[in-house]
Amino acid sequence: MSTPDVNTEVHNAFEVIKNGGIILYPTDTVWGIGCDASNPEAVKKIYALKQREESKSMIVLMNSDRMMHTVFSQIPEVAWQILDLSEKPTTLILDNPRNVAANIIAEDKTLGVRLVKEPFCYKLMERMKKPLVSTSANISGMPTPNSFKEIDHHILDGVDYIVNLHHDKIAAKPSTIIKLGNDLQVKVIRR
Repeated sequence: MSTPDVNTEVHNAFEVIKNGGIILYPTDTVWGIGCDASNPEAVKKIYALKQREESKSMIVLMNSDRMMHTVFSQIPEVAWQILDLSEKPTTLILDNPRNVAANIIAEDKTLGVRLVKEPFCYKLMERMKKPLVSTSANISGMPTPNSFKEIDHHILDGVDYIVNLHHDKIAAKPSTIIKLGNDLQVKVIRR
């Protein structure tokens, strides 16, 4: 069997996502379940699969400053400084997102976002021209799997497409999470 090719996997995942499907895919940290962040029906499928309350928001991945500006009209200057200085994947929680599904926005009108350079995610979002939902590949309340082989069969059976890349990779730690209000308050949620 030939080795999987990033571009083929991007194409396959994109076809599923543009039709409202959900995918299981490798990120720059742990395996994630994802969909088009602007599609509320697809977002709902992820909540159902994870058996997670919709009041618990999910994060989105983005691949460019331009995409960040599409979703957030105000981005504090310190956000860019944190992203520039971060040596490991960092999720920022920012105020008042727009152009995304209402059911991924937290009750306090914030959204967690991470800029990624990981080739698969980056290229997929280039095709989508939209942010990609990213939530850990586990049933809510269960441990986050560190590798593909630790992912629960319920999740494997429940997604519309499993990306055929990095199945042997052991995950890095989940990202650092920093909440940044437009009032410039900074709070570290997870180191």
